[in-house]
Amino acid sequence: MAGYLSETDFVMVEEGFSTRDLLEELTLGASQATTGDVAAFFVADLGAVVRRHFCFLKCLPRVRPFYTVKCNSSPGVLKVLAELGLGFSCANKSLSASSHLKKPSRDSIPPPCPVPCSHLTAKRVVYTRLSACTWLFASAPASEPLLPHCHCHYSEESPLTNVPRDLQDPAEMELVQRIGIPAGKIIYANPCKQIAQIKYAAKHGVRLLSFDNELELAKVVKSHPSAKMVLHIAAEDSPSRLSFKFGASLKSCRHLLENAKRSHMEVVGVSFHVGTGCPDLQAYTQSIADARLVFEMGSELGHRMHILDLGGGFPGLEGAKVRFEEICSVINSALDLYFPEGCGVDILAELGRYYVTSAFTLAVSIIAKKEVLLDQPGREEESGSTPKTIVYHLGEGVYGIFNSVLFDNTCPTPILQKKSSMEQPLYSSSLWGPVVDGCDCIAEGLWLPQLHVGDWLVFENMGAYTVGMGSLLEGAQTCRVTYAMSRVAWEALRGQLLPAEQDEDTEGMCKPLSCGWEITDTLCVGPVFTPASIM
Repeated sequence: MAGYLSETDFVMVEEGFSTRDLLEELTLGASQATTGDVAAFFVADLGAVVRRHFCFLKCLPRVRPFYTVKCNSSPGVLKVLAELGLGFSCANKSLSASSHLKKPSRDSIPPPCPVPCSHLTAKRVVYTRLSACTWLFASAPASEPLLPHCHCHYSEESPLTNVPRDLQDPAEMELVQRIGIPAGKIIYANPCKQIAQIKYAAKHGVRLLSFDNELELAKVVKSHPSAKMVLHIAAEDSPSRLSFKFGASLKSCRHLLENAKRSHMEVVGVSFHVGTGCPDLQAYTQSIADARLVFEMGSELGHRMHILDLGGGFPGLEGAKVRFEEICSVINSALDLYFPEGCGVDILAELGRYYVTSAFTLAVSIIAKKEVLLDQPGREEESGSTPKTIVYHLGEGVYGIFNSVLFDNTCPTPILQKKSSMEQPLYSSSLWGPVVDGCDCIAEGLWLPQLHVGDWLVFENMGAYTVGMGSLLEGAQTCRVTYAMSRVAWEALRGQLLPAEQDEDTEGMCKPLSCGWEITDTLCVGPVFTPASIM
C-alpha cells in the first residue's frame, strides 16, 4: 500500500454487519445527544468505491482513471482513490491566496446595496453564487418572479470576491497535494482559469493544463510557459450545453495548434466531455473520431501528441438510462478503430459520479412539521375526518446537500429510518429545507406515515456533488461523514490484487467488497494496475 489510507480513517465493518447497522447506531446516538446539534450526517461505504474501481478496470482496461475532485472532496474518498492509484482532475487552485484578507466585522459592513434581480431565478442565483454575506429574501406570490427583491452586503476588504470565502469552491489542487499526490498525477482540467490559478499550478509543479481558445492559451503562455497543453474540443454530437460553454470546434483547432506552436507551447493531447447522462452513445464515437483528426493536425505541426482524455459523464447508478457497460462497449470499439493498442497514446478518463454516488448514504432529521388541512368539500363526510397534508422541514435543503433538486431535477425519495407497520395510515407529505423561502422544496407528492420532530429520514445514492461543495447558507455547518469498509474490501485494497477469472476456484474466492444494505455485491477481476505519472 502507498500509505494514503489507514485503518484509523474508517470503521471496519465485520462480516454479518452492514452500513445500515452502523447508520442506525449513529442515528440513535444523535437522537440521544443532549446538544441536539446534529441535523444530518453521511455514512460512506469506501468498499463500494473500491468495487466501482475494479469494475472500471474490467470494463475499460486501456483507460487510466482520474477522479474529478469537485464531485466529492471528502478526505476518505480522496485517500481511498489515491490508494487505488488514481490520478486527480482539478478545476481550481487554492483559497490560501486570499486567506490574508480579514473577515469583515459586522460594523464594517456597509449598508445593503440594492441589486436588481427580478430577472433571476433561484437556480441561476444559486448556480452563480451571488450570495455576498447575507441573503435577504422577500416573500411574494407564486405568480411573481422568483426573488423579486434581493439585497447583498459586500466587503471593501475583499473587493474581488463578493462571495464569502467559506462559500467558495474547495481548494482542489492544494487538497490532493496535501495528502501526498505528486504533481505528475494531477490534471488542471478547467478550460477557464484565473491567472492566479495558473500561477499556482506553475509554482506547485502541475504541468498538464487544458485550453480551448486563444485567450486561454495566451494566459498560460505568460504565467506557465513550461506547461503541457491539452486541447479541449467540443463534443459536436452531444446534446449537453457543455459543448457550448467549453470546447473548440474542429474548424478552429488547426489555428489554435498553430498559435501554440508559434508561442513555443507544446500541445500533448486532446480532451472532450460529452456531458453527464448523455443518452446518445454515438457522441462518444464521434468525439473519439474527431480527436483522431486533431491528433493528426497536431502531429503535422510538430506537436508530440500522446494523451487522449475521454472526459467524464459516466453514470453513478446501476439503473441509469444508459448503463456504464454499454458506454464502455462503445468506447472500446471506437478506441480500437481510431487509437488501436500499441499506438503510443495514453488514454485517460475523468470520473466523479461513477465512483462516489452509490457510496454515500445521508441521514437527516426532521426539525419541524406542520399539518395543513385541505379544503375538499365532500371528503370529510366520506372519511369521517378532514383530509390533510403534512409539511416536514429537514435539517438540510436545496441550498446545501439537496442541490441536485435544482441542478439535476432529481426527486429524492426517503427511506424511513424507523420501519412502519402495514396498518399505519399514509398521509400526503412534502419535504422542505430549513430556509424560509418557497424554493427550498426537496420533494412533494409523497405518501408517508405520521412522522415526528426528531425522526430520521435516510437517502441513498447521495455521494455526488453533496460533500465539499460548501453550503450557500452563511454559517452552515459541514455535514459529518463516517467512513466504513468491509474487511474483505480492505484486504483487497491492501493487496491490490483479486483472483483472476481463469483461477480454478473463482466462485469460492470471490468475496463481497461493499458493506451494503441487504445484498452484498461481488466482483472478480484481474490484477489491479497503478497508473503512473502521465507526464
